[in-house]
Amino acid sequence: MYRLLEYGILFFVMVILQVFLFSRIGISIYVNPLVYIAFLILLPMEIAGALLLVLGMVLGMTVDFFMGTAGINTIATLFAAFCRPAVLTLLVGKDEVPNVNRIGLKRFLRYAGVIVLLHGTVFFVLESLTWSFFYLTLLRIICSSVITLLLVYFCQKLFAVNRQGGYGEI
Repeated sequence: MYRLLEYGILFFVMVILQVFLFSRIGISIYVNPLVYIAFLILLPMEIAGALLLVLGMVLGMTVDFFMGTAGINTIATLFAAFCRPAVLTLLVGKDEVPNVNRIGLKRFLRYAGVIVLLHGTVFFVLESLTWSFFYLTLLRIICSSVITLLLVYFCQKLFAVNRQGGYGEI
């Protein structure tokens, strides 16, 4: 029950941050942080595939509803949720929770970076819907993915608990 509440709060916080903060910040036309993907990245590794897809769909639909985007977030988030188990298997291996404390900084950044890049690629390609601005879209994918990855890392640091040693050594 504790874990369910923890991930429910994470879902709520990520959606609120995306809808009311990051979607309204006008950093640049090249930077659009999609920080809500942190929810999928930080879910436990042993989560069932069907539940992961349902959570991805609910997350995407919630963000689409509040931001008025016609399914772009849902499609991108579902794609990221679909790819997540394969990315975890290839880059991380089997572990309990995908956070820096458990898998290390390098492996976490590789894993989160691939998920963020996959999500951002689908999102920005669907947003542009043309090959006329290929290089502009590619620049948006790269810049937004770098900023999103940094934000996901900081969100992970805020929400992660060192499960090996608890909250501190006594």
